[in-house]
Amino acid sequence: MPYTIDLSGKTAVISGSNSGIGLGIAWELARAGADVVLNSFTDRDEDHDLAREIAKETGVTARYIKADMSKGDACRKLIADAGRCDILVNNAGIQHVAPIPDFPVEKWDAIIAINLSSAFHTSAAALPLMRKAGWGRVINIASAHGLTASPFKSAYIAAKHGIVGLTKTTALETAEEPITANTICPGYVLTPLVEAQIPDTMKEYDMSRDDVIKNVMLKRQPSKEFATVEQLGGTATFLCSDAAAQITGTAISVDGGWTAL
Repeated sequence: MPYTIDLSGKTAVISGSNSGIGLGIAWELARAGADVVLNSFTDRDEDHDLAREIAKETGVTARYIKADMSKGDACRKLIADAGRCDILVNNAGIQHVAPIPDFPVEKWDAIIAINLSSAFHTSAAALPLMRKAGWGRVINIASAHGLTASPFKSAYIAAKHGIVGLTKTTALETAEEPITANTICPGYVLTPLVEAQIPDTMKEYDMSRDDVIKNVMLKRQPSKEFATVEQLGGTATFLCSDAAAQITGTAISVDGGWTAL
């Protein structure tokens, strides 16, 4: 039987999705027919405009719900306010770089809360809804740093390794149900935030754009190409398909070969 991807009638909640990877995933899920709930900690007209644009272009229902993913109660309320959650994409995340002795405690706490604990809270709220609906997909966005490490990123790497472990436990707890849980581990992705960093990096190293990308930013990415938000969205959409029904508890790298080194 040929497999097609039709997510009509499903609702996807994507945390941290008013830009970058999260927004890219929201677009691809909507193009596959899923209704989508966008999220971030702001509540601006442009946030709601993104949802309206997705709805207009794809014909699905799209909403924006503000929620502070550093707070467990707010994470759970996001799912409650969505009303339905067939597809949960835990994407919200922040970063800070510093040596361990100098790492600010408040930054550690915030990164663990947003990058790791939020996924626990949203999953705890969403799994009962998936069980009631008789179908579900949990997709946690980790990083190549969920499988490997770099110096000066202790909190981020601890959180992303934790996401990989949480995903495995979620998969085992739902293994006999029509629910799967998987992690996507991107390498460097060309998001608006990364794009904005390129000019300053060019000045810092006195290099051309191409040289900065290949020799500085993508030094550890063997393909020497950024992944795109559309590719991440396509991977997430595939994991929601019937073809991926027996893929659970895995970490899928979209990193240009980074973790093959």
